[in-house]
Amino acid sequence: MSDLQIELEENGNKGRYVHAAGGVEAEMTFVRIGEKQIIIDHTEVPSQFRGQGVGEALVARAVEDARKNGWKIRPLCPFAASRFRRHPEWADVLAA
Repeated sequence: MSDLQIELEENGNKGRYVHAAGGVEAEMTFVRIGEKQIIIDHTEVPSQFRGQGVGEALVARAVEDARKNGWKIRPLCPFAASRFRRHPEWADVLAA
């Protein structure tokens, strides 16, 4: 997972984490609420990337950025929420 290239793109209060390869993109989108919270609202992983840990890597990158920047994450997206349940060590960035 950690060797995947994941980019952060932001435009105002919206953003996305993207992994692109071979002209195909996987993304996880979010909305920023204030300066210190993001809501993950959607994750899309094309079939070419399935089973390779790309979706989890997208969420993990958001967790890494949240720790670095003092953000909290509210995972509204069912996939992202399932990753947080699977990784109790991410609880420090989970919004109450």
